Amino acid sequence: MKRPLLIFYSLIIYTVLQVIWWGRLLFAAKPDSLAMILGEGAVFIFIFIVGVYYMHKAIKGERELHRQQKNFLLSVTHELKSPLASIKLYLETILKRDLDPEQQNSFLKNSLKDIERLDDLVENMLIATKIENQSYTFPKEQFNFSQLVNSVAGRLQLHTCNLQVIKTSVQPFIFLNGDKFALTSVVTNLIENAVKYSPPCEEVKVSLKQKGDQIYFIVADLGIGINDQEKSRIFEKFYRVGSEETRKTKGTGLGLFIVKQVLDKHQALIKVRNNNPSGTIFEVIFNANAN
Repeated sequence: MKRPLLIFYSLIIYTVLQVIWWGRLLFAAKPDSLAMILGEGAVFIFIFIVGVYYMHKAIKGERELHRQQKNFLLSVTHELKSPLASIKLYLETILKRDLDPEQQNSFLKNSLKDIERLDDLVENMLIATKIENQSYTFPKEQFNFSQLVNSVAGRLQLHTCNLQVIKTSVQPFIFLNGDKFALTSVVTNLIENAVKYSPPCEEVKVSLKQKGDQIYFIVADLGIGINDQEKSRIFEKFYRVGSEETRKTKGTGLGLFIVKQVLDKHQALIKVRNNNPSGTIFEVIFNANAN
C-alpha cells in the first residue's frame, strides 16, 4: 500500500503546483481579471480538497481492511492447524501404542473436543459469509432458550479445565421465538469470549432470566476487560485488539460481529459494561413477544 500512497500524494503536489503555475500565467495575461481568477481558483481548490479528503479516507479504509484480512488469515490458519495437529497426535498415539481402554477413551474425548472447536469455527465463517451476502433468511421457531443456554454452557465447560469455571444461573422454561441455529452461535460466542479473555480457570458467570416481557441473557467474566475506546468497535467484522503476531488469545474477529448481526435481526439489544473488580459484562435483552 505504500506505493499507491506515494503516487497519490505526488499527484496532489503536482496538481497544486500546476494550479499555481496556470493561475500566474493567466494573471500575467489578464491582470484585470484577478477577481475572476481568485473566485474560480477558490472553487476549484475547495472541490479538490473535498475530493482529496474522501480519496484519502477510502485509501485509509482499504489499508485497514487489508490489515484486518491479513490478521484474519493468520488467525484462521492458527485456529485450523492447532486442533488438527492435536487430533492427529491423539489418533497416531492410539494406533501406535498399546493403550488401556481408559487412556483410549480420554484421547478420543479430547479429539472430539478439538473437532467441536473446528465445527464452531466453520459455522462462524459460514454464517458470517451468509449474513454479509444477505443470503441468510433467519428462519424463526419457538424453542426452549433455557435448555439451549444450559446445553452450550455444559459443552464449553468441558473445553476449559477440570474446575467448574462456567457458573450458570438459568431460569427454566424460558421460551423464545427466533432462529435457534443463529442464537446458538450467539450464546457460544459470548461464553467462549468470556472464557478466552479470562485468566486460566477463572470464573465466568452465565445467567438467563425473564422479567415481564423482557428476557435477559448475561455473561460476566473477570478477565482483561475492554477499553472504553474499543467498545464502539468490538462488533466490527475482523476487529481484534493488537496484532495477530503478538496476540496470545485465539480467535478470528468474527464472533462479536456475528453476535451483533444476529441480535439486530431479532430486535434484541446488547450492552457492554465493565465488571467489578475487573472484566466485562455482556447483557442481551430480548423482547419475549417479538416475532
